[in-house]
Amino acid sequence: MRLYSTHSSSLRTTFLHAAVQGLADDGGLWMPDHLPTLAPEFFRDLPDMDFPTMANHVMQAFIGDEIPAKDLEHLVRDAFTFDAPLVKITDRTYALELFHGPTCAFKDFGARFMARALSYGRNQFALANNTPSNAQSGDLHVLVATSGDTGSAVAHGFWNVPGIRVIILYPKGKVSELQEKQLTTMGGNIAALEVEGTFDDCQALVKTAFQDNDLMQRLALTSANSINIARLLPQSLYYFRAVSLLPKEERERLVFCTPSGNFGNITGGLFAKQMGLPITRFIAASNRNDTFPLYLQSGVYTAKPSVATPSNAMDVGNPSNFARIEKLYNGSIEAIRKEVLAYSIADEATLETVVQVEKAHGYVMCPHTAVGYAAVEQYRTEQNDRESTAIVLATAHPAKFGEVIEPVLHKPVAVPERLAEYARKTKHSTVISPVYEQLKAYLLKDV
Repeated sequence: MRLYSTHSSSLRTTFLHAAVQGLADDGGLWMPDHLPTLAPEFFRDLPDMDFPTMANHVMQAFIGDEIPAKDLEHLVRDAFTFDAPLVKITDRTYALELFHGPTCAFKDFGARFMARALSYGRNQFALANNTPSNAQSGDLHVLVATSGDTGSAVAHGFWNVPGIRVIILYPKGKVSELQEKQLTTMGGNIAALEVEGTFDDCQALVKTAFQDNDLMQRLALTSANSINIARLLPQSLYYFRAVSLLPKEERERLVFCTPSGNFGNITGGLFAKQMGLPITRFIAASNRNDTFPLYLQSGVYTAKPSVATPSNAMDVGNPSNFARIEKLYNGSIEAIRKEVLAYSIADEATLETVVQVEKAHGYVMCPHTAVGYAAVEQYRTEQNDRESTAIVLATAHPAKFGEVIEPVLHKPVAVPERLAEYARKTKHSTVISPVYEQLKAYLLKDV
């Protein structure tokens, strides 16, 4: 697999190198130079495949022979030990439940594969142009900014992996209580930094670290956000799974609605479509952080500060993966508009959707999934489309956001044991200001 930097098409590398390096040397995101087209036989046999078998086929198409077939299959089967059920809410609307992994969020898919890929490729870290030649002898530091679920998925995926240390940055006071416990109670090789700012501040700190030549010469550093290609590619997989679970007659007019914050999740879906998956249209569902919907309306991309909403994991004002979407469509906003619609859902509408769907259909959803469901309803009304099959990506278990949805539902939400165990643990974190010198000092304190 060959990749190029979104900042410079002449800067190229391989999958494992890109995975271990994180960002390109010029600060760009790694992007596949082409996406493979899957064979008709794959789509014919897709309904008969279980998730790991399907995932192995798709990841082999992405990566090629860079990882030997037997090794890649082992990585895939070790990563994906859970499924993504498709649950019918109404006759034409489904929820694809992506929260059956260990941390109850869709990011388990990408984080678990990335952890295994980084562990596998760690010996190639010294090949990166901006890393010290002795990088193999020191810990690989995984730096990740999170607005909630990324950090916990990465923490769980990398916990106790030898030779790897994870540093998670999250916005102080802007994640749910259970999310924070998942971020701050792992211990061992997992450290949590509370940043006195927003997610965008956290993300900016991470990007600055990767552009600091002095730091990169002193520390073996890589990323774990969806800026890392090894975390992004697996997010294509559950789109294939959703199609495989649908009755054949419901695949003819298929709309996917993806709750969108940093836009890695929908980028994975756009990749899947270009690989041959029969998707008619995508809906990018945003909360009040509406940078992308405004871009589609105006044709001008303008990043802005993020604002806090009930769907906190989507509180992103400058989504990193926009750069990949732009490259995927060769910079043509008209090409993007043909395949992607975008809606911004108000806080009040989000909470009303949680209540209405539970009352009408007995289905409890997290606030992020509710943003997606509300966007589908808005799409059906505005486009007069009641015939398409719509699949909303249910991105997290509702129990992770009990303090948001229980007051509007007026009843408790059952908490799975794999979440309840975190609530009983003690938080450990370090508070820093959104000032890069504080992050750098923390990273280098033991070097």
